[in-house]
Order: sequence, then C-alpha cells, then structure tokens
Amino acid sequence: MGSLCKVVDTLLLVAFLAAFLMAPLICAQTVLPETSFPEALIHLKQCYSDDFQDYLMAEKPHFFVALVWLELTFQWPLALLNIYGILASKSWFNTTCLIYGASVITSVSAVLGELIGSHKASEKLLQLYWVFMGAGVVAMLRGLVPQSSKTPIIGKRPAAGMGRKKRA
Repeated sequence: MGSLCKVVDTLLLVAFLAAFLMAPLICAQTVLPETSFPEALIHLKQCYSDDFQDYLMAEKPHFFVALVWLELTFQWPLALLNIYGILASKSWFNTTCLIYGASVITSVSAVLGELIGSHKASEKLLQLYWVFMGAGVVAMLRGLVPQSSKTPIIGKRPAAGMGRKKRA
C-alpha cells in the first residue's frame, strides 16, 4: 500500500504543479485584462484555444468565468498547499487533498455538462477535461486514504523521555 501511495502522490504532484502553473498563466486570462499578461502568454493561450477548440475560453460564459474565479481563489492556493504537503510529508495533506479533489470534481462536472450538452466541444477538449476529472477523483480518493503511522513526518521527533517510565 505504501508504494502505491508514493506512485499516486507522484502523479498528484505533477497534477498540482500543472494546476499551479496553468491557473495564473493561462486560465487567469479569461477573467483579467489582456494587458496584464506578456505577449508570449497571450499567444500560448491562443494556441491552446485554437488547438483544443476551447469555445469556453473564447466565449467566456458567466458560469465559466465564475469557475475560473473559483480556481484562482480556492483551488490554486490548495494546489500550492498540496505541493508543499507532499514534499514535506505534512499530516494535513489528506485533508487539503480531499478538499481540492471535491472542488475540482464539482467544477469540472459543470464544465463537462456544458461541453457534452452543447455538442460544440471537440473530442480533444473533452479528453482534456476527462483528465482533469480523473485527477480530481484521484485527489479526493487519496485524501480518504489514511497516512501510514510508520511514515516519519519530516521535522517531527518524539519528545525526550516519552518512551521511558520514571522509576521511583
């Protein structure tokens, strides 16, 4: 079980790093003025939009703008905390991972509902959002798995004398 958790944590670390970079650099362009970003990032977003035929990024429907704000204000800080939590083996990682996963599943469900229901989405765009959904499910499930008591937490040591009985 321990080695499976390490593999899952590695996959989640990659997903959290991707979310940590994509949210402020690409997704934020949906809600912030274009003048806030360098030309290279604007071009990168446009290439993504064209390649995946992401009509939501182009049309900016109100529900999508609200979900991007959710991503920037809630999910992005959680992704940062989860990166730190994995790397430093923090005991609270399960909790933040569970919260992050539930939030991603909720928001991606709304987007997938729109993409599937509108019949406008390209197959490539649908596949991308199914990957996001999978990452959310894995994060939520990882949050439900208890940490092993044998795994040492960095920086924590038992208090001196805790294992000995005092003799009179």
